[in-house]
Amino acid sequence: MESTARLKPGETLGDRILKVNHAGEHGAVNIYRGQLVFAKWRAPALVSELQDFQAHEERHRALFWAELNRRGRRRCRSFHLCGIGGFLLGAITSLCGPSAIAATTVAVERVVLRHLEAQIKELSELDPRAVDAINAIVGDERTHHDQAKLEARQGSIWPRLLMPVVSGATEVVIWSGMKL
Repeated sequence: MESTARLKPGETLGDRILKVNHAGEHGAVNIYRGQLVFAKWRAPALVSELQDFQAHEERHRALFWAELNRRGRRRCRSFHLCGIGGFLLGAITSLCGPSAIAATTVAVERVVLRHLEAQIKELSELDPRAVDAINAIVGDERTHHDQAKLEARQGSIWPRLLMPVVSGATEVVIWSGMKL
């Protein structure tokens, strides 16, 4: 999956994965930013959790950025698109209420966790520092998934509608980032 990346001269697979993960974390920060715009009105009970999740994603983004800087690498070309798309996804789903917010988090994190696990396996012998950076975020991502999954179960039709769409979109964003 990740090994089909289009690498630039001098770029390693670990570099490319870290770039895409950094852009993805930027998207995640902005999903929560977008959700917080309307959550105060549509899902006030989730505001504190969303703020916590956003803080985790900001820390993850900073961790990947620090590793990219250490390697002398630039950010992914998809960085700004991930931010804009994330904000729009967050704002739109927060208008639909708590179960839509939770369904979005579950769908994104399910895809992200699967990719992180594959990345760890693929890079284990190639790039231990990239693996360390990835391992540093897995626990938070799993917590986001598990907490949101509980909320999504209490929902209406939104989880059934949103999860496949958001999962598919997340896969496309990751795939695109690996190709850019």
